[in-house]
Amino acid sequence: MRAGQLAINSQCTSNRNLEEALEAHAAAGFRCAEPHLNLVKDWLDDGHTVEQTRELFESYGLRVVAGSQLEVACFGSPDARLPNLRANAENARLVHDLGGDRLIVGTDGPEQVSVEALDAIAFALSDLAQSIEGLDVDVALEFNWSPVVKSFPSAVRVAEKAEHPRVGVLFDTAHYHVTPTKLSDLDADAVRWIKHVHVNDMPDKPADLTHRDSDRVLPGEGVLDLREIIATLERGGYDGFFSIELFNAELWRLPAKEAARRCYESLLPLCD
Repeated sequence: MRAGQLAINSQCTSNRNLEEALEAHAAAGFRCAEPHLNLVKDWLDDGHTVEQTRELFESYGLRVVAGSQLEVACFGSPDARLPNLRANAENARLVHDLGGDRLIVGTDGPEQVSVEALDAIAFALSDLAQSIEGLDVDVALEFNWSPVVKSFPSAVRVAEKAEHPRVGVLFDTAHYHVTPTKLSDLDADAVRWIKHVHVNDMPDKPADLTHRDSDRVLPGEGVLDLREIIATLERGGYDGFFSIELFNAELWRLPAKEAARRCYESLLPLCD
């Protein structure tokens, strides 16, 4: 992993104002950003245009690499799912217009969870990818942000079934830790489906008693062998971005610049 591949998810600093977040992230040393689209849309609702918003990122020397907000509705009638499809397509357009090329999504689930449900999810993701063709935006399915897709292998199976080059997987080290996913699952055949990576560490407690979000800690403060995970991803061919994503109450209590600085500095020891 190189410093140029580092990015920060805006939820790390829990800012309510986009400009404040970007100022903090840039001051910490980040050059790539993964904004939560709620933060961007609040900024747009305050009267700014998309072009002005992209210029704001650029003014801080930040490149947007991905964005997230919504689940994809995969179950129910096509008419019932249409508003969600349109909303996700609009999000893909927003990510594209800001200069990014990754839309990270979760999914809903059926009343009865089954292996067959993966087919419906694959169809819905393929449908979304087809609806945004021409934008050069990948759809990255985040496993464990779904009542059905609960592991990396199940997310890979969905990507395979989708049969669309723009549909892939978001790999998150926290979800890796708390789900049945194993390091041996990260072979080259599986890693090729990964479109984006979230990096975080997890505390020294049983994985099944660890919360996937609120228990996340800075890299180096937990028990995950992040060097080995990253090296395995790279041996499998992954060469994209590594974005830190924390929902850490201690960080949120700090000034945004200090929280962002700690995020950046925690990643540097993992870089070549």
